[in-house]
Amino acid sequence: MTTTPSLTAEELCLGYGDRTVVSDLDLAVAPGAITVIVGANACGKSTLLRAMSRLLTPRAGRVVLDGRQVHRMPAKELARTLGLLPQSPIAPEGITVADLVGRGRHPHQGVFSRWNERDDAAVAEALDATQTAELADRAVDELSGGQRQRVWIAMALAQQTDVLLLDEPTTFLDPSHQVEVLDLLTDLNQARGTTIVMVLHDLNLAARYADRLVAMAGGRVHAQGEPAEVLTEETVRAVFGLESRVITDPTSGRPLMLPIGRHRVFEPAAD
Repeated sequence: MTTTPSLTAEELCLGYGDRTVVSDLDLAVAPGAITVIVGANACGKSTLLRAMSRLLTPRAGRVVLDGRQVHRMPAKELARTLGLLPQSPIAPEGITVADLVGRGRHPHQGVFSRWNERDDAAVAEALDATQTAELADRAVDELSGGQRQRVWIAMALAQQTDVLLLDEPTTFLDPSHQVEVLDLLTDLNQARGTTIVMVLHDLNLAARYADRLVAMAGGRVHAQGEPAEVLTEETVRAVFGLESRVITDPTSGRPLMLPIGRHRVFEPAAD
């Protein structure tokens, strides 16, 4: 019987050059659940994911996967357990969709293990799940932004890791494909028990799909818990500097945030 790996960040301090982005951050990711991280621009969301996937070395603190520091694990061994879809991935010039998605199988190849039917099946399943099978022979750089994003998600799915980190996976996608991708990730979580950590900008999609919601502000965790506990008018004000109304979503029963701007605010007619 296999168990879902645990992933924690402990007293993390992260930055670039002289700039500190994340300070003294602690976060225990719920195993086998979907965790969504939200927050204003430049609050440290993407930086945190980079550190959790060992792309960024902490200035202090550590990231621990099943009792082992990720920054001390061999890269290929880590990649068999933890996958990352970064915010702006870059494909090699001229590479086809099938070849790019196939690169998700690289961690499973070794000196004595070559490409096999299991790899073919994983790639085909990922292409079908993301509705990109018909693009398999096309060059990635010929695709639209939305098509490319779905192909990158397919590559991450083909890696078949127990933990999957995704930085803004719905970028460039229209509303229909946003929902399809988030439904797909929910299916993956429910069918395989994959631990998923995502950064999303859309608070309402975050609240709808998250088991656990983490709100960051100023490089720290401001609030975390179930969506109804985190997505409140007070949190939106503190994290985003935005006045809002939070009501119950009639479709999902989750919290729904309605922003309040300076214009187009309904004022009931006086009696």
